[in-house]
Amino acid sequence: MLSAVEPKLDIDNQTVYFRCIAGCSAKHSIFDVIYSCPSCNSLLEVHHELEPLKKRSASQWKQLFDSRIGTTIWPYGSGVWGMREWVIPALADENIVSTFEGNTNLFWAERLGQQLGVPDLWVKLCGNSHTGSFKDLGMTVLVSVVKQMMAQAGSPIKAVACASTGDTSAALAAYAAHAGIPAVIFLPAGKVSTAQLIQPVANGAHVLALDTDFDGCMKIVQEVTKDNSIYLANSMNSLRIEGQKTVGIEIIRQFDWDVPDWIVIPVGNLGNISALYKGFKLMMDLGLITRMPRLVAAQAARANPFYESFKTGFKEKINVTAQNTLANAIRIGNPVSYEKAVKAIVETDGIVEQATESELAAAAAHADLTGMFTCPHTGVALAVLKKLIKRGVIKSDDKTVVISTAHGLKFTDFKVGYHESTLEEVTSQYANPAVQLPADADVVKAEIEKRLID
Repeated sequence: MLSAVEPKLDIDNQTVYFRCIAGCSAKHSIFDVIYSCPSCNSLLEVHHELEPLKKRSASQWKQLFDSRIGTTIWPYGSGVWGMREWVIPALADENIVSTFEGNTNLFWAERLGQQLGVPDLWVKLCGNSHTGSFKDLGMTVLVSVVKQMMAQAGSPIKAVACASTGDTSAALAAYAAHAGIPAVIFLPAGKVSTAQLIQPVANGAHVLALDTDFDGCMKIVQEVTKDNSIYLANSMNSLRIEGQKTVGIEIIRQFDWDVPDWIVIPVGNLGNISALYKGFKLMMDLGLITRMPRLVAAQAARANPFYESFKTGFKEKINVTAQNTLANAIRIGNPVSYEKAVKAIVETDGIVEQATESELAAAAAHADLTGMFTCPHTGVALAVLKKLIKRGVIKSDDKTVVISTAHGLKFTDFKVGYHESTLEEVTSQYANPAVQLPADADVVKAEIEKRLID
């Protein structure tokens, strides 16, 4: 069988290809080892020609995507590959690496919403996925493309690599292991949770803990991947955006193709909010929706470069030295996808806001008391949501979605520390520590009665 790598010589006839976000005219095959524009060094994006996609009407696209939900026909049961034509249509079936990611539940947070004053509140639980985070959505696409590239005779690629604060490394390690591709992981030593660290270790990845922060790891991985033998899997690689954009499309589909008023998402390297916008823009261009939701980028105050840039009206990109934060997966001071994220905020009349350590911990604990089990990054988004409600920006009748990017089970140290009141700069107002009692029924009854009365 011919590899899909071979048509790259005839790039002008391809309908899906890399192009420069700054407007340089060159096209590049998605099966080339390339991460930035050769002319100006700007990021690339995967561009889909609209005319071939317009051969189906908006109603036909809706019907097609709806018909694939839950199917066992490969690979359409995946929430990503169920939208294959909008992702990477040139991939051969046998090269798609999928764990049937996506199709995560959109949880009506009725009780929390009532308490906050926004009863139409929904939480998109992206952590209910194979490796416990939304990063699976992008990694299925990237690893599938790499598998197809490696199938071509003479391919220089020997492995895939990423710098990570935790969730990206878990997703890459799992999908690479599923595909039989070696993975190299660069982690900032001592700055990821035990649960996040053990995931790539268990999947057989080559895990290198470096004495630096995420931005330092990023510099190293970019240097290591220069010779093309190791393929870069970080979010500066636009292939991942193609998978991550499906979460926005999925939300709209789950609302029967109705558009919410607000979507709040925690951000670090800014690939996720860029992906959200790209999915909504494609739906707008093809007539599936007629308006955009307003996007809110939520940052931890200790790692808030995008917030600082927003305060200046995005007159310049501001980088910071990211400080330790409970939301360690977004502890990034120099976000790669800045330009794409600025466009996402500007074009949707969006907002960037921040949350302190105490605010994010309290918001996560409050949500848990209504039946969720939130990661600290979701706590950032919920804390920002609370601020915007208090300021009257988000109204009581607005349909609002908070994207939960990871499962709380990956951050049990955060949960334990909160309920034991040991987290720095955090007052644990919702602490609920276990009580040690003797094995005496009368003592137990007295304690229960006391607690139920309280």
